[in-house]
Amino acid sequence: MKKENLHNDSDTFLAKWLEGELTDNELKKLVSREDYLAFLKLRKSFEIREQLDAPTDNSLIKIKEQIATRKQKVIPLYKNWFVGIAASIIVSFGLFTLLDDSEVIIETGFGENKTIALLDGSEVILNSKSKIVYDEDDWKNDRKLYLSGEAYFKVAKGETFTVNTDNGSVSVLGTQFNVNSSQGYFDVVCYEGKVGVKTLESDYILLPNNAVRSLGGDLVEEYKDKEKVPTWIQGESTFKSVPIYQVIKALENNYDVTFDTSGINNKEIFTGSFPHDSLNIALKTVFETLNITYSEKEKRNIKLRYKE
Repeated sequence: MKKENLHNDSDTFLAKWLEGELTDNELKKLVSREDYLAFLKLRKSFEIREQLDAPTDNSLIKIKEQIATRKQKVIPLYKNWFVGIAASIIVSFGLFTLLDDSEVIIETGFGENKTIALLDGSEVILNSKSKIVYDEDDWKNDRKLYLSGEAYFKVAKGETFTVNTDNGSVSVLGTQFNVNSSQGYFDVVCYEGKVGVKTLESDYILLPNNAVRSLGGDLVEEYKDKEKVPTWIQGESTFKSVPIYQVIKALENNYDVTFDTSGINNKEIFTGSFPHDSLNIALKTVFETLNITYSEKEKRNIKLRYKE
C-alpha cells in the first residue's frame, strides 16, 4: 500500500512538471535521481513528437490527459511506475521515441564485415555476427562501448575509451587491438601501443604482439601473435591452439551454416586457418587435419563424425 502511494505522488509530480507547475530543480528534490533522469527522457520524447504532424499532436494531448488523470486514480500495473506509463504509451500510441535515441547499435550479418568511424576519429572494424553498442550523446564524457562478438579497434592518438564485454573489459589509449568475446571465450590481442585487460580473474597490460585468452571461464592464458593486423580482416580466420567448437562457431558466422557435432569431441584443439570465400575449401582445411568427415545432413546443416 505504501508503494502505491509513492507511485501516485510520482505521477502527480510528473503531471505538474509537464504542465509547468514545477521547475526542473523542484522536481529533482521531490523524486529519486533515477526517476528524474527518466522524466527528462520522457519530456524529450514529447518535444520530439510535438514537431511531427497533427494526428500525432492529438495523441500527445491524449497522453498528457492520461497522465493528469493519475492524480486521482492509482493503477499499480507495474512495480516500477515509470515503466508502466512508458509501456502503456507505447502500446496505445506507438511512441517508440521513448527509447533512448542516443544509443547507437551496429550489427553485422553472416559473412559480413563493417567499418565504423567513432565520434573521436577512432575506427572499428566489426567481424561477422558481431555487435557494438554505445551512447552517442555521452561519448565525450564517457567513452565506452559494449561488444558482443569480434572487432578490431584503431583508437585515435590521445583518445581513450573502454570496450566492455560479458567476459571482461579492455581499456585503451591511442592503440590498435582485437577483441573476440562470445559465450565461454575471450581473446584480446594488442597490435600497437598498450592495452589494459580486466577479467574476473585478474588484470593484464598488453604490449604489441602480446595476447591473452580465456576459455570456458578458466584461467587466462598469455601468448604471442606475430601478425600486424587480424587475419580475418584480410579474408582468412586464423586460430592457435583453440577448441574446435570455437572454429566451428567462426565457420557458422561466416558461411551461415550449422553443424551437428554430436559425433565428435568439440573440445579437440585446432591450430590453422580457413578462407572466407569458399565453404568447401574451409571445411577441407579445418576437418581433414583432424580426421573428421563432413556431410550435408539437411540444407546448410553439416554432420561431423570421425573417419572409421
